[in-house]
Amino acid sequence: MKLLYGVQGTGNGHISRARMMAKHFASRNVDVQFLFSGRSPEQYFDMDVFGDFQLRHGLTFATRDGRISTLQTLRESRPLQFIKDVRSLDLSDYDLVITDFEPVTAWAGRLQGKTVIGVGHQYAFGHPGVPEDGVDLRNRLIMKLFAPVKVGLGLHWHHFGGPIVPPIINPDEKRLAPASHTLVYLPFEDQQRVTALLQSFKDQHFIQYAPTLSDADHGNVSHRKTNLHGFKHDLCSARGVICNAGFELVSECLHMGIPVLAKPVAGQSEQLGNAASLRQLKLADTMADINREHIASWLRQPQSSAAQNYPDVAGAICEWLLSGQWHNRQTLVDALWQNEQNHALTADLSL
Repeated sequence: MKLLYGVQGTGNGHISRARMMAKHFASRNVDVQFLFSGRSPEQYFDMDVFGDFQLRHGLTFATRDGRISTLQTLRESRPLQFIKDVRSLDLSDYDLVITDFEPVTAWAGRLQGKTVIGVGHQYAFGHPGVPEDGVDLRNRLIMKLFAPVKVGLGLHWHHFGGPIVPPIINPDEKRLAPASHTLVYLPFEDQQRVTALLQSFKDQHFIQYAPTLSDADHGNVSHRKTNLHGFKHDLCSARGVICNAGFELVSECLHMGIPVLAKPVAGQSEQLGNAASLRQLKLADTMADINREHIASWLRQPQSSAAQNYPDVAGAICEWLLSGQWHNRQTLVDALWQNEQNHALTADLSL
């Protein structure tokens, strides 16, 4: 079986999930071609696991100062290039197309009559019971038409009674003995403003990551340019994490029991929905804006959180994809949530 796997590259979360899927495909000697879109080629990093991957411009949302910028999004969109990329992508050699909310592969598969399987967080939305916030008709149409699929398998922190499985994380990733730092990852915010706010907490040590930063220390705030291995080490040893309400990083924190304060990107329905879910499930704290009082209150709280201990979701999804039983999602859903409960029970007994 030869697979094409499309990955939305705007945020690092989609790429992190794809890394886990790539390792499982490789262990099974599956012939898979990865295609990424949504960011400039020079902005991708630590991509060796994907082999000879493809890049396209794709579609994405532009942000400014922590909120969606409609004007900038329109300026950066290239509709004619997108149409050209969709029409020129030849899928004749592929048996199956998989997409993690990547629009070029999804639309090419639809136009060429290929089976397209959606595996990603966005495919959890729209099912009854999944918390939503700030969703209007425009948002619903975007979710439905951005990367349309024949079969969708959602990822979320609860199944909400739908075809939704737990997050794809590295199940072997463990929390280290907490150090004194708080990790801060707010890539959609004004980094200078974030640094100035953090510097007002003189007795706290922060490690602030963003793609636009350079490695340097600024008093109690250490700047770090986004990278895979350094970020993972600082994450696993953090006493807590302040971040946007993206799905993957929050999932890693929940898996390891690292306390989270999440700030959704204004106007981004997915992140607003994530924040609503975190509040409903009582898994993490949220704030509507970068608020000093809210951060101060969160820092004063005891920094402990129950680890969710998610199972090997990527391995199970890989087997499901290769089985060809794509319309039978419920067996996979039931098995993975049962495993999640067993992992959590085992972790509790080991304490």
